[in-house]
Amino acid sequence: MEFIKVTPNHQQHVALIELNRPKELNALNLQLMGELRDALKQLDDDDSVRAIVLTGNERAFAAGADIKQMAGKTAIDMFNIDQFSTWDQIKKTKKPIIAAVSGFALGGGCELAMTCDMIIASETAQFGQPEIKIGVMPGAGGTQRLTKALGKAKAMEMVLTGKFISAEEAEKHGLVNRVVPVELYLDEALKLAAEIAKMSPVAVKLAKESVNRSFETGLDEGLYFERKNFYMCFASEDQKEGMNAFVEKRAPQFTGK
Repeated sequence: MEFIKVTPNHQQHVALIELNRPKELNALNLQLMGELRDALKQLDDDDSVRAIVLTGNERAFAAGADIKQMAGKTAIDMFNIDQFSTWDQIKKTKKPIIAAVSGFALGGGCELAMTCDMIIASETAQFGQPEIKIGVMPGAGGTQRLTKALGKAKAMEMVLTGKFISAEEAEKHGLVNRVVPVELYLDEALKLAAEIAKMSPVAVKLAKESVNRSFETGLDEGLYFERKNFYMCFASEDQKEGMNAFVEKRAPQFTGK
């Protein structure tokens, strides 16, 4: 792959994906997004992988979409390219994805970070949806996920003015899990991934699915979905192992079955 680096076994059960267009501040062109989609699909199908960390570099997670690819396009061109089908496939990844963000996470970069399940940010991270400044608006979930994370008023201000928020403010509003020194942001994300990777892969996937469903349904339907997934856990060997290990006062050995 040309624009990303994939290490399936960066550490036990944890894969690392690095966006790799440093000169362009990891701008998200069509090829990069296609490579990312394919890599996530492969890692999702790899039983040795239980959690995934997605990162850029210290200067930029991703500074936005590749404007040069879009500047001359018509509405019909964009419709035929159907770039958002790639984003839809990324959203379907069953394993947890942790974004390790430093520097700029703007436009599509902010949307990509929000598509992940958790975000660890360095003190230098900046989040924003500045599309309005070039005559367009977010198109890969910015108006939706940012509003759910920050609330209507703050999201509206960011989307309509293009203003950025700092890592500290992002943490205050619940957009990121935590903020750490720049030299620790990737290690902290990998540590979180390793902690999750120790759990039952079956339960982790079902729990992720249930949390995500809470944003798409009312409470009653969400509770019904949660209970179905709870019952599904009891069809797994991991449930038997986990509960037996608890009773026997030992560490469980989960296999994902």
